[in-house]
Amino acid sequence: MNVYDTANRLAQEIKTSEEYIQYKDAKQKIEANQELKKKVDDFEKTRYEVQVLAMQGKEVEEEKNKKLQEMYTVLIQNKEIKEYFDLEVKFNVMLADVNKIIAESVQDVL
Repeated sequence: MNVYDTANRLAQEIKTSEEYIQYKDAKQKIEANQELKKKVDDFEKTRYEVQVLAMQGKEVEEEKNKKLQEMYTVLIQNKEIKEYFDLEVKFNVMLADVNKIIAESVQDVL
C-alpha cells in the first residue's frame, strides 16, 4: 500500500466528513454576510495577535486579553457566529486527533 494513496484517501475522507461539511457551510454563511464577516475577521485578527505574542514568549497585555474576551462574549450572542465557532472547534479537534494518531505511530523515530 502506497502511503501517498492512503494520505489522499484520508484527505478525501476529511472533505466528506460531517465536521468538514458543517464547518464549511457555517463559514460560507458568515462570509456571505459582510457585517458578520467583518466582526469575525476583527476577532480573528485580535486572537492571532495575542497568540503570536504568547508564542514569542512575550507577555500579553491584560487589556488585549480583556478585549478579546469581550469581543468573543459579544460575538457568541449571534446564533450564526456561535455555531460557526462551535463547528470550527469540532473540525479542529478532528484534525488534531488525526495528527496525534499519525504522530504516535512514528513516535519511536522522532
